[in-house]
Amino acid sequence: MRIRRTGPKIGIAYRRAGTVVAVAATVALGPQFAGHALAFKLFGINFFGKDETTDQVIDPVHYTIDLKTGNADKDLADALTKGSMLVADKDKPVSGDLGVVIKARDDRDRLIATLYEKARYGGVVTVTINGTNIDDLPPNPTFPRTKPVPVTVTIDPGPLFVLGKIKFLGSASTLDPAAYGLTPGGDASSLNILKAGDKIVSDFKNQGRPLAKVIKRDVIADHDKNTVDVTLQVDSGPIAPIGNVGVTGQKSVDPDFIRRYSRINEGKPYSPDELKKASDRLRKLGVFSSVTIREADKLAPNGTIPMTIEVSEGKQRYFGVGAQYSTIDGFGLQGYWGHRNLFGQAESLRIEGSVSRLGETTDVGNLDYAAGIIYSKPGAFYPSATFNASLKAKSEHPDTYDADTITADAGLSHELNDYDTFSWGGRISYENSSTDAFGDQQYLTFSIPLEFVRDTRDNKLDPTTGYRATVDAQPSYEALGGAIFTSLEGSISGYQGVGPNDNVIFAGKLAAGSLVGGNGLESIPTTRRFFAGGGGSVRGYGYQEITPYNSHGDATGGRSYVTASVEARIKITDSIGFVPFVDAGSVTDSAFPDASDLRIGAGAGIRYATPFGPIRLDFAVPLKKYDNGTSYGIYAGIGQSF
Repeated sequence: MRIRRTGPKIGIAYRRAGTVVAVAATVALGPQFAGHALAFKLFGINFFGKDETTDQVIDPVHYTIDLKTGNADKDLADALTKGSMLVADKDKPVSGDLGVVIKARDDRDRLIATLYEKARYGGVVTVTINGTNIDDLPPNPTFPRTKPVPVTVTIDPGPLFVLGKIKFLGSASTLDPAAYGLTPGGDASSLNILKAGDKIVSDFKNQGRPLAKVIKRDVIADHDKNTVDVTLQVDSGPIAPIGNVGVTGQKSVDPDFIRRYSRINEGKPYSPDELKKASDRLRKLGVFSSVTIREADKLAPNGTIPMTIEVSEGKQRYFGVGAQYSTIDGFGLQGYWGHRNLFGQAESLRIEGSVSRLGETTDVGNLDYAAGIIYSKPGAFYPSATFNASLKAKSEHPDTYDADTITADAGLSHELNDYDTFSWGGRISYENSSTDAFGDQQYLTFSIPLEFVRDTRDNKLDPTTGYRATVDAQPSYEALGGAIFTSLEGSISGYQGVGPNDNVIFAGKLAAGSLVGGNGLESIPTTRRFFAGGGGSVRGYGYQEITPYNSHGDATGGRSYVTASVEARIKITDSIGFVPFVDAGSVTDSAFPDASDLRIGAGAGIRYATPFGPIRLDFAVPLKKYDNGTSYGIYAGIGQSF
């Protein structure tokens, strides 16, 4: 944006640069760790050792900064203070005396830009270093080193400007400036003017015009009237479909797969929204550390716009460990190893294992064990389909039953649109159950899992808005007893942030399920019956403690359930949150859920934000305790409770 001034003031030019800030957390293990590790830092906290930077400042010079904002109002003064790098870096030395001057000059440009962003086009920023105006310093100044170099920045913000005459030229000449936030007497901030031009270009591109661009953006400040006149000239360019799509940067991933899975097909209408979706789609594969889709700066001879998908492959093999804890269920440990690109088309293989209830029992035979191997093939048969297969084994020993199961799954998941997914497949499960209410049982079950998911959440790890709804049906045949039954389940969880920066997020979840058919409850596998309680459903109660019981006090599991949870996720600082919550649930032996024996748990927890999701610690008590049942529960894990 070019700004010209009329009147007695002297014109000031400035440049603005975009900044991309990336935050990453990495854990690396190797021989080099032992020789060079001076400190261990996690989530920005030093746990031991000395935290030293590898890049040392040559000829360090310290300075002091006195920023004077004159008669600026609080909002403007705060913006100027936050925009000053002299203030932000006041405790960091610069390199040499010239480094002080360079930093001060850059800061003057930043402060002038901030004034323009607040529609203060008559502002004056004066900088002195060691008492001398910055413009009067010699090319290679020398300052006393006996104390930090004093830097003083004095700002006269000047009057507030408003918009004057507004003119759209070129392809934008027929557009209404008011539709883009530009009206005489209105907001004259540089950001508003820039935003208007960008919005015009965006609108043209959304019409399928990939070469739309701003040709001229003139802003003339009249200091006699305190107004700015704006002229915007935009060239829309022609409508052009997508042409040839190239792929660069790939090493082991098949470029034809990348092109096909992106769904940027030659001949399709050009759409910035579709390009963003394609980029997100490729990034979610987990194979690439970065994905950028670029269009050419001119059309091909056939009138199409060539595209290039630029990728950078990340680490394809990975491993990890995890843990959780509750006072009721004890410790749990998990580990996994995976490969993200097994055969060159982003096929993933994951091998995982876990052990839980550590500390709850001293008998290793009564611990819970699980192991599995999971395979996934994205773009199977057609780009929006994913083939999934798994083989899992579990040995579970909760208080209500003992069960050893082996389950094999295979199926397809279909992306219907941006929010909806439908999955179907086949499942075979063998279960050997004992010590439950019906004695020792064996089950061999064939099932057809069907699931529909609608997910509009803005963030899968820590959502602030949107909802996730699921509907699941699993027609089943138990071969050893000849029972035919179907499980039906549904859930919906919603999120809504309120206040500045979503400082409070209200979250709620409602779930229900029913088992239909079977030759009595005992004909249905133990692990397919319904139980509730524990960190994943109703906190404050023991794991699977909420269930119908027979006359002997043995847990039978239920044919139906309903659970509900409500949380208020309150942000205390950027990293720490406080969460009061209430959970409720009922499990009955009838086919339709009811709340005749509703169990409620209430409590509160804390959250610590990390790049991979919040660390969670919850405390809850049952409000309607079972006789000899759990009195309270403490739960720790990673991720929100739902």
